[in-house]
Amino acid sequence: MMAADSGSSVLIEKEFPKSEKKKTTYDVIIIGAGPAGYTAGIYCSRAKHDTLILSGILPGGQLVNTTEVENYPGFENGIMGPDLMITMRKQTERMGTTIIDDEVVDVDFRHKPFKILTASEEYECRAVIIATGASPRKLGLQGEATFGGRGVSYCATCDGPFFRNQELIVVGGGDSAIEEATFLTKFASRVHLVHRKDQLRASKIMQERAFANSKIQFHWNSEVTDISGDQKVQKATLKNTKTNESATLNVGGIFVAVGHIPNTKVFENRVELDSQGYVVLKDHTKTSVEGVFAAGDVHDHRYRQAITAAGFGCMAAIDVDRYLTESK
Repeated sequence: MMAADSGSSVLIEKEFPKSEKKKTTYDVIIIGAGPAGYTAGIYCSRAKHDTLILSGILPGGQLVNTTEVENYPGFENGIMGPDLMITMRKQTERMGTTIIDDEVVDVDFRHKPFKILTASEEYECRAVIIATGASPRKLGLQGEATFGGRGVSYCATCDGPFFRNQELIVVGGGDSAIEEATFLTKFASRVHLVHRKDQLRASKIMQERAFANSKIQFHWNSEVTDISGDQKVQKATLKNTKTNESATLNVGGIFVAVGHIPNTKVFENRVELDSQGYVVLKDHTKTSVEGVFAAGDVHDHRYRQAITAAGFGCMAAIDVDRYLTESK
């Protein structure tokens, strides 16, 4: 800036900062930022691949809605779910991975480089890891949202040990519900299995185990219509769908086991999905498209644990490293 003496004209030289072009090309783009995505980022970056994670609208995945995590190795006294995800994110960034909190709205896997379109930008890469996870189906009750992490759970393996000597409810009638109910009898004083029909959908062997378990009480043609309590779940209202009669149960927790929805809408007609919408793996973590890999709950409908998702993230990253090395 140059200024003349008083009374003379003033000449102002305005400096405009040079706009730097946003980096949009990477070796690897990981879609999703849960345990699978973060672990994949760590391994890809350590292998010296320029790596981007597009976290989506819920960075951290399902664990951000989880209270205490006891079964993830390395934390003697447990760790809060959100804290675990923050720690993973920081470690991933320290390894050199770029993380952008943006949602992927479309992908183009027809040609290389692959194109990934978000709400605000278009990116290109040589390899993709799909790690968008899955979301539990919900009952749609207000109390379900109110007591999420305070008595309402979607994972008996994760949270069952917190409910020792309490009466619990499991909602559902398939294999997952029966498996969860049976598992919970290790800790609960009684498990009420609530199913909206008069017979189970679970496999015969699962049904036989449940019927033989004296701790499991069945509530047929019933559904949970209300969940209440003070600071945590204390009561649940059941309604019989045939008689319309309602009853209240004093319970310490409600486990919803009516299935999961894989977060794969954006990948329809882009990679092969199974009848439930999960990504189909062809060889280890490879999908139906060469150069596109998958990790975690987005393909795994059996285990659905943070530690297994992280393991799949490691596997996918190693497969990506081999693919990129060979394709050079």
